[in-house]
Amino acid sequence: MPASAVRLTDLAHGGGCGCKLAPSVLQKLLAGQPGSAPFAQLLVGTETGDDAAVWQIDNETCVIATTDFFMPVVDDPRDFGRIAATNAISDIYAMGGKPIMALALLGMPIGKLPIETVRAIMEGGASICSEAGIPVAGGHSIDSIEPIYGLAVIGLGSPRAIRRNSGARPGDALILTKGIGVGVYSAAFKKMQLTEAAYAEMIASTTLLNRIGSDLAQDDDVHGITDVTGFGLLGHALELARGSNVRVTIESAHIPYLAEAEALAKAGFITGASSRNWASYGNEVALPPDTPQWLRALFTDPQTSGGLLVACAAERAQVLRAKIMAAGYPRASIIGTVSAGEGTVVVI
Repeated sequence: MPASAVRLTDLAHGGGCGCKLAPSVLQKLLAGQPGSAPFAQLLVGTETGDDAAVWQIDNETCVIATTDFFMPVVDDPRDFGRIAATNAISDIYAMGGKPIMALALLGMPIGKLPIETVRAIMEGGASICSEAGIPVAGGHSIDSIEPIYGLAVIGLGSPRAIRRNSGARPGDALILTKGIGVGVYSAAFKKMQLTEAAYAEMIASTTLLNRIGSDLAQDDDVHGITDVTGFGLLGHALELARGSNVRVTIESAHIPYLAEAEALAKAGFITGASSRNWASYGNEVALPPDTPQWLRALFTDPQTSGGLLVACAAERAQVLRAKIMAAGYPRASIIGTVSAGEGTVVVI
């Protein structure tokens, strides 16, 4: 790591997807914004808070566009760049597309950080783009108070393979492809209480590209996909339930966690974003009455570069889970079901 007198995380008031505005605040900001109805080729806009915008070019091709950026969740600049890039590219995969290029978004307190540190952040992001097979074709930079890095990403897809967070159907099963706990890991890291093994596990998870989404979208039995990021598992499950107008039931015992997530949550390493998430949508989620606060915090834990939440035909769920695991996602788990309902989430 380039020499620096300051930890990257000390320069930011928040980190990773925990920086996202609370869902309730975002809803207020988007209320009354112009709709997409006049644009017939805009297949996906802001209607259901989906992962990316989709514009249809012709019967065979769609352009998929997204952007994502945040403040440091770790101190190693190269790791920060890698995590931010992986997270941004994920939205393309979550829509069922394939990325083709990226533009870098950079805001840095130049007077507080060595140029070598900033360069390492950019190199980290570029290395993930290279892994995804795409160039960083340009970008924009500013001198800012806090360090910020991310990407705008463009992808391509077929109209038939676009998968939305509004595609879940009654009778579907739900598969989660990565373990939950990045938020509590980052909280422990900021207080210098995260073990080396846990740090390595966090980096491995947050820099694992969600490219399996492109493959899953080719399967007609996969009906809906979204990625689990700053709003936590419950928040993104609720978006899927609202968009699809269904009831989502999550089986708590089947949720996969990072190895030390439960112990860290019990020890109090909980993010402020987790509490804001619950305050935003908790009245629309039913939990068992004896749910301890630490477990509720994991349900709402903000995931930086989290996994995909996949709604698929129940009879294919085990086969698809095996396919996901074989593709390099060892914690992939069937965590729930979809039934007829009106945009609600129940945890049992």
